[in-house]
Amino acid sequence: MTTSGIKSLPLLPVPDSVPAKTPLGRWLTEGGPGGDHHGEQTQPWYAVLWLTGVDYFSTLGYQPGLALLAAAAISPLATLLLVVVTLAGALPIYIQVARRSYIGQGSIAMLERLLPGWYGKLFVLVLIGFASTDFVITMTLSASDAAAHLVDNPLVEPYLGSGQFPVTVVLLVLLALVFLLGFREAIGLAVAVGVPYILLNVLVIFKSFTVILQQPQLLANWQQALTLKGDWTMILILAGLTFPKLALGLSGFETGVAVMPLIRGDADDARKPVPEGRIRASRALLTTAAVLMSFLLITSSVITTLLIPPAEYKSVSDHALSTLCHRLLGEGWGTVYDISTIAILWFAGASAMAGLLNLIPRYLPRFGMAPSWVRFNRPLVLALLVIDLVVVSIFRANVNAQGGAYATGVLVLILSAAVAVSLALRSEAALTGNRRLRNLSYYFWALVAVFAYTLLDNIRERPDGLIIASFFIIFILAVGIGTRLRRATELRVERVTFADDESAALWPKLCCKQVSLVPLISNAAAPRERKANQIRTYYTTEHPFAFLHVNLRDDCSDFSGGLRLFIRQEGKNFTIEVEGAVAIANTIAYISELMDPVSIFLGLTRKNMTEQSLNYILTGQGETGLMVYQILVRYWEWTAAEDVRPLIFLLSD
Repeated sequence: MTTSGIKSLPLLPVPDSVPAKTPLGRWLTEGGPGGDHHGEQTQPWYAVLWLTGVDYFSTLGYQPGLALLAAAAISPLATLLLVVVTLAGALPIYIQVARRSYIGQGSIAMLERLLPGWYGKLFVLVLIGFASTDFVITMTLSASDAAAHLVDNPLVEPYLGSGQFPVTVVLLVLLALVFLLGFREAIGLAVAVGVPYILLNVLVIFKSFTVILQQPQLLANWQQALTLKGDWTMILILAGLTFPKLALGLSGFETGVAVMPLIRGDADDARKPVPEGRIRASRALLTTAAVLMSFLLITSSVITTLLIPPAEYKSVSDHALSTLCHRLLGEGWGTVYDISTIAILWFAGASAMAGLLNLIPRYLPRFGMAPSWVRFNRPLVLALLVIDLVVVSIFRANVNAQGGAYATGVLVLILSAAVAVSLALRSEAALTGNRRLRNLSYYFWALVAVFAYTLLDNIRERPDGLIIASFFIIFILAVGIGTRLRRATELRVERVTFADDESAALWPKLCCKQVSLVPLISNAAAPRERKANQIRTYYTTEHPFAFLHVNLRDDCSDFSGGLRLFIRQEGKNFTIEVEGAVAIANTIAYISELMDPVSIFLGLTRKNMTEQSLNYILTGQGETGLMVYQILVRYWEWTAAEDVRPLIFLLSD
């Protein structure tokens, strides 16, 4: 049988597909949906580098000072260990992620594929909670540190004084305003912000090393401070124990994968199943960012340890490099450095905002666990602004206080990426029998242990990060479950296609009050005959029967799916076999609205309603008859059309 003429049916209108009617509603939806990069213009990897770099490199604004506060004299050694973990751990992990998630979905999407069903979705929701912690704290911490650089500048301090908190609020509001108006030319702005910042840091580092070379006693003082810590074995142990506190220096890798769709690959990438050119360019981006940041972290840690007295560690913890710039290069260069730092920290918040606008619409609406407005940028920006203001109020814009929550989010994402890569390599090794892949999986499992230790130590030392993340997770789960329950009676269908040409040819005979629709648990001939006799015994009907049987897909945790119809005619009656459904009742209601039958005969099971409702929510089954009626009534009330509705009969099985 030829299938060249297979068609798909037009989708029914649903509330999400109808344009907003009020001026405010139209303005909110004009921002467009989030979670999709495919329509944006690609750029060379060295240009996109700065888009992820504003998140990664901006941590120089506070990382050296926080390292001083956490590790004191052993800060350079602890930072060296951080660099080793970066280059030998985080970088290889995300190179593997980039190879398997080249459309920008990242490690969360990998885990969703590896862990299907409700367990996978709950795991993804927990990870989204930690990712939200990461991105939200990126915005609030970056704005707080930008405000600290501004109010501590000698030229501005007399006017702003202790106004760090209100300045932080203003910066967050400005950030939201930019996204409400429409964020354009992000890559160009990232280059304009990132390149001067890196050059200024290189200038400060170069000037600092010239001072250190001219004053040998600085090295002697540092060596003396190290001897107070014990022998080299003890010093290395202390560096290892302190390393988790420096985990902020690992931020930015997840963003590096998220921007992959913006990277220009080979000219023939679009014709390949795997875009090797884009993957290769992404590897270059991740490697360049990691190597450059490693150099900056090590050198900045050395100069701040040697040039800043221990008595000042706490006072300069959120602007150590700025302090050195003011002292070594003068107030003019110091002010330029502060302006550049404020710009990149503010833009790091923009990068985090873009990350959330990409992440949340990609998952929550698809899971049925978010209101429909979450798909649009502007309402989501306003919701995120409220969350940012609450968080920054809790921490009173204190940079050091937010560091624990930030590090927790970063480490959970890297740990989840390590687990995803390890599972993927193990699965690929088992499938292909490749010993190299199996050995590589062992290496990444070792990295899982390293990052698990780092995360647990960070949580033990600073549990506030887990507490903040837990609030995000509980909030997302509560909103998600409540929204899923509320949206359970929507028409949850993405597309409807015919299995073959014969099905497409028979469809017109089923429409416009020509048949009575009879859903059945089984599509065998005996149950069809038995149901037809039962209906004719108690009801008078002259129309043919269309017996409908719905087959659920394997993963009924998905909120919506595509339907495939297989239709056959047997005498004057018809059989309809539906495949790909995620819920039986919703599918019956949808097919009914497409057909517009003269009547619908629905069965009742007479089982416990609480049990049946839970069964419907989790598996798409349950008390089908009543649910079909409820779904249809809700849809009819929404459409408010005056068409003649089909007669609905509820039959006791």
